[in-house]
Amino acid sequence: MPKIAIVLADYRAKMAEKMLSYAKKKAKECSLEIATIVRVPGAFEIPLAVKRLLEKKEIEAVVCLAVVLRGGTDHDKIVAGNAARKIADLSIEFNKPVLSGIIGPRVSKKQALKRLQSYSEHAIEATARMLSLKL
Repeated sequence: MPKIAIVLADYRAKMAEKMLSYAKKKAKECSLEIATIVRVPGAFEIPLAVKRLLEKKEIEAVVCLAVVLRGGTDHDKIVAGNAARKIADLSIEFNKPVLSGIIGPRVSKKQALKRLQSYSEHAIEATARMLSLKL
């Protein structure tokens, strides 16, 4: 069973916990073992945790979960955009899948709540598919 890690940004704690719950259930369905869950303060901190996890031989892939809500400035675009760019770079650098279940930027709380399950489950399903590829 492939071993994966989840990096969870818990800035939006209630939404983060729901995302984690959906991800755990989907991981079982996809026959993925969650070897570790790392909680970070927010989406901006995800890349460092991802890098440290990818350095571990036993971790075959990392799933990133977070909610970045729209605010009164462009802060959400900067945070989500930089997190996405950096985790993509790390995936290439370490030659391991790093999948994004990051909701945002430019979403309201109402929009985010509607996406918690689908983003969490899709990130896990995409991880399983990437790990099954024979490249």
